[in-house]
Amino acid sequence: MEKFTELIHLFVTVFLSTFASLMVLPAVTDVTMVAVCPGQDECSLAIYLTGFQQAIIGMGTVVMLPLIGNLSDQHGRKALLTLPLTLSIIPLAILAYSRTTGFFYAYYALRTLTAMICEGSIECLALAYVADNVLERQRTSVFGILAGMATAALVCGTLAARFLSTALTFQVAALVSMLAAVYMRIFVEESLPNSENLTQPILKSGQDDHCQDDGDLPRKPMVSKKMPSIQAIISLLKSSVTFSQAAIVAFFNRLSYGGLQASIMYYLKARFHFSKNQYADLMLLVGVSGMASQLLLMPLLAPLVAEEKLLAIGLLGGIANALLYSVACSTWVPYATTIFSVFAVFIPPCLQSIVSKQIGPDEQGKAQGCISGIISLANIISPLIYSPLTDDCVLSESSDKGCSSYFMSQKQQQQHSSLDLV
Repeated sequence: MEKFTELIHLFVTVFLSTFASLMVLPAVTDVTMVAVCPGQDECSLAIYLTGFQQAIIGMGTVVMLPLIGNLSDQHGRKALLTLPLTLSIIPLAILAYSRTTGFFYAYYALRTLTAMICEGSIECLALAYVADNVLERQRTSVFGILAGMATAALVCGTLAARFLSTALTFQVAALVSMLAAVYMRIFVEESLPNSENLTQPILKSGQDDHCQDDGDLPRKPMVSKKMPSIQAIISLLKSSVTFSQAAIVAFFNRLSYGGLQASIMYYLKARFHFSKNQYADLMLLVGVSGMASQLLLMPLLAPLVAEEKLLAIGLLGGIANALLYSVACSTWVPYATTIFSVFAVFIPPCLQSIVSKQIGPDEQGKAQGCISGIISLANIISPLIYSPLTDDCVLSESSDKGCSSYFMSQKQQQQHSSLDLV
């Protein structure tokens, strides 16, 4: 019961922090367009700014996530959670105050810097926290529930954004972000692998860690107290064939998803003139289907179906989703693709569960940080690939110049009964 209560407090923290970060997504695109290209529905500069930011954040998180995960193995999950939860408040507070061009660029710069630490670290630490407190056979289901809480936050945040003004959206997000940090510090208990209490302060050297020799039971060596190096990460990847295969799948899945995430809103803005409310409606459908799958369907399937099979089903759902977006010829198509979110949301919990079972209890933070770093590396590469494609093949004013091989012009659509994809 005590472990269950600890997990409940963790879930609430993840819900609140995710709610705050995701509820502003439908508004950020419009704020960016107004600040950078006022009065326009198409803006190459906004696309490249978004892609550049994603790449810089990815470069930072490649270094920071393994470091944060490794430090959490030494100093505890709660101590490290405090940092990203606190830093994430700053960019939201800026746009809560004002969304003029000057404040937007201040938000853009600080969001880029803080996201190097915050992006993915809360999820990484939450996963390690779950691995500390849940048996291996139950991790897939609990990882799915954790992902479902994040998806539930997406649904609630999107609903809030749908009915709040842009200014109020950022103000509420900033307040909820503060609440998440305070709630975590008050209610979430510290968690260390194979330990009931924090064994060393975060600012103290680990040379005198008395917990390494406190038992006769055989266990894997404690993680190094040094900063994780490239060699250490490579060694961890080589420690298990399954671990390395999961890392490869995580990299390519994020490479495709990251490119879609960076460009899809600008694509919908240019092609179908989507607004904040339409973004919110679409995200709401995705969130509801994903939440139902993670909180209801996945806990039922996980004990019956192997993780590898659930992962394959999720990957097929993601492929189908991207293919339908690529041939979207009407505004209803993006909404129809949400059916595949039911399966695509299987991917992260399955990968995380597979990874957590390949290493010892003292290296859960290090392993989850390593996978998160690999995902961040994909985030660096994806905008380099997708931003030029989005600019040339979606936002081009003349479809026969940059997009002739991808989309028919509106006049051609009227002359042909179907959309031809070359």
